[in-house]
Amino acid sequence: MKLFDLTGRVAVVTGGNGGIGLGMAQGLAAAGAVIVVAARDIAKSEAAVTRFGPESSFIATDVAKEESCRAMAATVLERYGRLDILVNNSGMSIRKPAQDYTPSEWRAVLEVNLNGAFYCAQAAYPAMKQAGHGKIINIGSMFSIFGASYAAPYAVSKGGLVQLTKSLAAAWAADNIQVNAVLPGWIDTQLTRDARREVAGLNERILARTPAGRWGTPEDLAGIAVFLASSGSDFVTGAAIPVDGGFSCAG
Repeated sequence: MKLFDLTGRVAVVTGGNGGIGLGMAQGLAAAGAVIVVAARDIAKSEAAVTRFGPESSFIATDVAKEESCRAMAATVLERYGRLDILVNNSGMSIRKPAQDYTPSEWRAVLEVNLNGAFYCAQAAYPAMKQAGHGKIINIGSMFSIFGASYAAPYAVSKGGLVQLTKSLAAAWAADNIQVNAVLPGWIDTQLTRDARREVAGLNERILARTPAGRWGTPEDLAGIAVFLASSGSDFVTGAAIPVDGGFSCAG
């Protein structure tokens, strides 16, 4: 359907070499977009881009560093002449009791998850403004809604990401740039596999709470990525959309 056709569009996916980012990148590529994976792991990223078509590429990026984000956006423009879609997916977590975090651990999580999304959005903004359109998709979490007793800075960063989404949506609507957030539920990724090993009974509690009766897969995020990146969502901005198998609406 033409409404969701992304042919000719260039999409930057931070952390697009695995997990949710990879699932979203595959969806965008299937809809016709050229994918740029912006991440730190060279080998993993170069392997990932082989799935997206010959025009797709990897740009080494540390989202926690503003200058790296700006350099990435400049390289995208030099290489492709445009930057249409930004998926802020890069994230990290440190799990421990709230009282035990060091200031450096707290800052590290917020720097990647929240500040990194802002740095990348700022870096992408000039190209989108000049083109007269743009799509920014921020990847939040169920912890944008709920607290996390064992991952306080992660929950804080993801809650802040929803407010960043609303703020940028309001600020840039006049530039025809739509900014939305996706709130994945419990998705089977390396991050959540680590959580299942570290948090006793987590798997059983998630399955019992999720009406769909299963963990999500990265591929479950492909459709929402295409929708929010396409002209089909031109009047959708500032939204935070759960993709969670019903987890957030269950009692």
